[in-house]
Amino acid sequence: MKKKLPISKMIASAALAVAAITPSFGQSNLGSACGCPPVASRPTVLLSSLPGFTAINGTYGGELTAGAVLTCDKTYIIDQKIYVDSLQTLTIAPGTVLKGRTAPDGATPGVPDPAKASALVISRGAKIIADGSADCQIVFTAEADPMDGTYAISNIGKWGGLVLLGTATNNLTLAGNGPYVAGGAGKLAVANGLGTVEGFATSNLQNQYGVNLTGGQSFNDNDNSGILRYVSVRHAGAILTVGAELNGITLGSVGRGTTLEHIEIVSCADDNVEFFGGTVNIKYLSTIFGNDDMVDYDLGWSGKAQFIFGMKSDLTSSPDSDNGFEADSDDNKTNNNPKSIPVFYNVTMVGNAKTTNTSDNTGMFAIAAKELTGGEFYNSVFANWKNGFNTVKSVGTVRPGTSESYHNWSTANGNGSNILKVKCNTFVGVTNPLTVGGSAANVVTADNDQFTADGNVVVTGNTLPGFDYAYTINTTTNAITVKNDLAPNPALSISGCPTAPVDGFYRTANYRGAFSPNANENWLSDWSYSHMLGHTKGLAACPTDINADGVTNVNDFLQLSSSFGTSCN
Repeated sequence: MKKKLPISKMIASAALAVAAITPSFGQSNLGSACGCPPVASRPTVLLSSLPGFTAINGTYGGELTAGAVLTCDKTYIIDQKIYVDSLQTLTIAPGTVLKGRTAPDGATPGVPDPAKASALVISRGAKIIADGSADCQIVFTAEADPMDGTYAISNIGKWGGLVLLGTATNNLTLAGNGPYVAGGAGKLAVANGLGTVEGFATSNLQNQYGVNLTGGQSFNDNDNSGILRYVSVRHAGAILTVGAELNGITLGSVGRGTTLEHIEIVSCADDNVEFFGGTVNIKYLSTIFGNDDMVDYDLGWSGKAQFIFGMKSDLTSSPDSDNGFEADSDDNKTNNNPKSIPVFYNVTMVGNAKTTNTSDNTGMFAIAAKELTGGEFYNSVFANWKNGFNTVKSVGTVRPGTSESYHNWSTANGNGSNILKVKCNTFVGVTNPLTVGGSAANVVTADNDQFTADGNVVVTGNTLPGFDYAYTINTTTNAITVKNDLAPNPALSISGCPTAPVDGFYRTANYRGAFSPNANENWLSDWSYSHMLGHTKGLAACPTDINADGVTNVNDFLQLSSSFGTSCN
């Protein structure tokens, strides 16, 4: 039975709800709903000062050998590379803020020393329990972020990021993917099945994921690295060694026993989330303003994913953004098994119509299906990209047979594996919805026929009803002058399309894209940066719109005043 509240308290609650979605209030009062003090009043604690911290030789950092419990009455500074030791647990209370320290200058004034970049690493056998809530997020951000909504979204790569390492399956071999070279173009293996996180300068045990198959160890696909729920990671992606950056969240051989739900990545210099093998699943992921791929996977990842939202800054302010999905099976083209075959439902990814490669970014694709990959993409919306779904066709002399991503997808010219599927997706304002080898000129009639038969729909220009990808933000002041609207209305039909399995993970969603047109079904946390910034219209009901007619006006006041002093359910 619901409690009855006086109307006067409802008015106060509505006023608080309005305040809670403004950036300044929402940032500075993070965790107030669960009893946390204002962020500015919290004293700072260096993670390297916690009991049991032990330095690691050759690494600018050390291990928390006794684990730790972090509470929201303090702000914690990730001042070095902080590793949670095997068999230990790091517990982070809802509403807690952790800030990553920018590396000090190296030999060149004004240029940070990559070796001294900070990061938080959950080593194999360790756990992180960061179990926030919708109104008490856990935030990882840059040390310079005052948490008042003023820290520019153009501040990228200010600290390393969050790394989870496990013992689930990957397809690394020492012969094909090693020996390990720091920043060395895919040379990540130190043994068969055992890899080192991309970006680290050493192959210390603490930086490794997977298992040593040659040494007789076995993968554990049910491995549990803990819980990340209602967690926001901001301004990460710093260079750790020359030629290699960390991601917002890096997942190396993480198992399906791990929980990843309601994750937000903001202003990351490298990939927002990258999966290096593993079996972990992820649901409710928001990635905004990143400088590289929204989601990158490699080395045989086979997890499940649903409700994925990605949005880039407008082209004028962020010219170096990259792909929506960058899908790989093996960067070194060894043709190892297992292939990467994750399964995605209900994705919305919005690009910025970039047409020319810049910086180290090489793609302008909503889905860049690269080396040997598989993967399944269903019931999704991709908008404002130069290219939609791209496959690689040329095999050359690197490996025998027809084994590239094109052959994994094509039913007419493929290899029969059909491990790459792109079905029932809507492409809005995409110049070339289907490309092969980066060009629409390489697409043959059979390819177009399959693309259409698979239920993919192409909408020319920004003309989808209820949907508007136009968007403008000042990345210095965070001021938004044009908001987009990303929930098509009416909902896009999935009639005749694959539906998410009823398996305890996927949720029934009878529409294409990450969001339902029903604002009451919005899954973005009220305290997420995305929601507080308010860059997107239509994803949250206005708390002052009492009669739910889409506008706050005198009729809402009259409806309240006529019932003032009464009670309601």
